[in-house]
Amino acid sequence: MNIFADIKTLVLAGLEQLVERGTLPTGLDMSAVAVEPPRDAAHGDMATNAAMVLAKPAGLKPRDIAEAIAPVLLGDPRVTSADVAGPGFLNLRLDTAMWRSVIPGALEQGADFGRSGIGAGTKINVEYVSANPTGPLHVGHTRGAVFGDALAGLLDFAGFNVTREYYINDGGAQVDTLARSVYLRYLEAHGQAVEFPDGTYPGDYLIPLGQALKDTHGDAFVDRPEEVWLAEIKDFAMHAMLDLIRSDLEALGVKMDVWFSEKSLYGTGRIEAALKALEDKGLIYEGILEPPKGKTPEDWEPREQTLFRSTAHGDDVDRPVKKSDGGWTYFAPDIAYHYDKIERGFDILIDVFGADHGGYVKRMKAAVSALSDGTVPLDIKLTQLVRLFRNGEPFKMSKRAGTFVTLRDVVDQAGADVTRFVMLTRKNDAPLDFDFAKALEQSKDNPVFYVQYAHARIASVLRKSTEAGFDTSDASLAKADLSALAHAAEQALVRKLGEWPRLVETAAKAHEPHRIAFYLYDLASEFHALQHLGKVDPELRFLRENAPETTLARLALVRSVAVVIAAGLGILGVTPVNEM
Repeated sequence: MNIFADIKTLVLAGLEQLVERGTLPTGLDMSAVAVEPPRDAAHGDMATNAAMVLAKPAGLKPRDIAEAIAPVLLGDPRVTSADVAGPGFLNLRLDTAMWRSVIPGALEQGADFGRSGIGAGTKINVEYVSANPTGPLHVGHTRGAVFGDALAGLLDFAGFNVTREYYINDGGAQVDTLARSVYLRYLEAHGQAVEFPDGTYPGDYLIPLGQALKDTHGDAFVDRPEEVWLAEIKDFAMHAMLDLIRSDLEALGVKMDVWFSEKSLYGTGRIEAALKALEDKGLIYEGILEPPKGKTPEDWEPREQTLFRSTAHGDDVDRPVKKSDGGWTYFAPDIAYHYDKIERGFDILIDVFGADHGGYVKRMKAAVSALSDGTVPLDIKLTQLVRLFRNGEPFKMSKRAGTFVTLRDVVDQAGADVTRFVMLTRKNDAPLDFDFAKALEQSKDNPVFYVQYAHARIASVLRKSTEAGFDTSDASLAKADLSALAHAAEQALVRKLGEWPRLVETAAKAHEPHRIAFYLYDLASEFHALQHLGKVDPELRFLRENAPETTLARLALVRSVAVVIAAGLGILGVTPVNEM
């Protein structure tokens, strides 16, 4: 059940009544009408912007509309007050019985409480991580992996048909560089002293590969020309790196549905087919680009290239897809890859990029818009940098990768659950500070601990209640008389529970899984506050053996909190715990 959706339905029905009476004109677009929590809880349980968004098209003052609809809403027994505020906002208070109805709903639906059908089975592709397969994933990839995976989990919970996808960048020159770097480690395994030229990968993570290559091929490649060993070592190194990446992602709890190889686009006609689709739309031409910004005319050598008219779909400049020597630009296979996604029948595409790929956003959006004739939206989410700290001081771990801290380093230090939750404590496009000491401390300042502790505390309360003879099964608690939940702190917790279904939908629509983490912290805060009151006032304790009806009502409440915490953590890929 979604109380906010129910009241929005009530508001829309009230507006239709005003249309029937002639108070409002016919034909009004009511899609912008919203019902949401007020910014200040003192103003009420909910607020609607109906009068504000309809005033201009209706040719009326907002307050006039608000004052007209208020008595209509008050005619429903679920609404106890409807107050006009400011220029025309309408603040609503609901009957407490309606809020309390959330509790049996949560207990009856269990893990499915809050699930939404807004996705309606829409096919959505979430591509994330997609790091070059030339080394271990680093801490920046960790944030993209967590964000993408949590977003996929959120969309699945909201009713979308989600495919998690990793694009393997195995078609470029970096794979040749990887093979040459492994070859140097191979020579090193044979006792040779080696130097790593600029541009190669000197990380220690390639030492085992060099040894494995020696174990497999002996000295067959020692001091042999590159054309003898490059293809075989490239294939060997690629498989080894992908195994390492898969292992790292699994340590973080991330599993992909599809691993798509860039190399599969080459020599198969797929790049040509994508560009032909654009050419047929008149969007491919031969031309000369203007000098890049910051270049003087003396530095610029104009040359004719094959260009994609991306400016026709919102880009700042047209983009080359073929070099003057006839080779593809980096952009060409990316166009073909997204064309493949469209051809696979996805209705929505989401790409999760690092912040350093911000310059790619407009051109990719233009390509997808052109290829799909604007029917398939592409949302590109950028994840900002992660800065590592310990006790507030910049923290540098051993960099076995040679130049960066790896995903596995972070997971080994903090654990997968902590890593995932902390990575979602900031919006994806805001920088994030990861302090290992704070992430592992047991305090309110640690959101991971605070949420997990709430779940564990509730599990403890239920165990003790069962030992005291209470039936704490969900089926039994769903039948509890909830009228005893009269204290303000209990009602605040019930209202917070009632926000969950709406929160799922708003977070899914915005593609913002961090909202789930924020909500869980707020829910845990309301629970801990109520639990603390029980320490101060014995009458407010959850378990009161001499007041069985009150105990069952409170057990139903806190068990509902545990249901929502478990569901929210499940979306984020974090395991709820029953003991701490």
